[in-house]
Amino acid sequence: MNIRSFRSILQEEPRGSLRNAPLAALLGVFALITLSLPKTLQAAPNPQTSSVLQPQAYVSLQPVPRDHAFEIAVVAKITPGFHVNAHQPSEDYLIPTKITADLPPGILVVETSYPRGVMRGFSFTKEQLRVYEGSFTVRIKLRAQNSARIGKQKIDLTIGYQACNQDSCLPPSKVSTAVELEVADADTPAHPANPDIFSSKSEPAPAVKFPAHR
Repeated sequence: MNIRSFRSILQEEPRGSLRNAPLAALLGVFALITLSLPKTLQAAPNPQTSSVLQPQAYVSLQPVPRDHAFEIAVVAKITPGFHVNAHQPSEDYLIPTKITADLPPGILVVETSYPRGVMRGFSFTKEQLRVYEGSFTVRIKLRAQNSARIGKQKIDLTIGYQACNQDSCLPPSKVSTAVELEVADADTPAHPANPDIFSSKSEPAPAVKFPAHR
């Protein structure tokens, strides 16, 4: 049944007959109308904002000796069809992608390196925007001080972002991930971890480096 045939039924039925029709029958009629609509008119819901970005964090050393520098890499995958604003967006009104770390005592952030992003055009703006799409990696350089507690440590990371598709933007959102490391005495040998993430070949280029206060 389509909309036109349903309209003819309304015109032919005596006034008040639909009012007396069973509720289940009316619901069935409207369900048939909905199913007969073209798929382009049946709006597909957007995914949950917090599910557009899927991050995973990695540490560069295991264990991490006291008084030693190490890195964390946050690799974030973006749902196909969506993008997020770069950390340094091309317009002031855009919400930047930003990572914050909840650090245990004795662990300090030295520097954070974000990818520059790419310039893309979208239907909702005349200007091209600098965005991340597909996936991107943020590198965080840290240092374990002599005061860092020896043993297993956990660093919680929060990524704030706003996701958009070609036509519109979802509300700003945050998603969390975490990385675990082992802090050891200063004279403990440090062994590289996750070499496929931290090798020179996987270095994101170009990147923009920011001091700890960013």
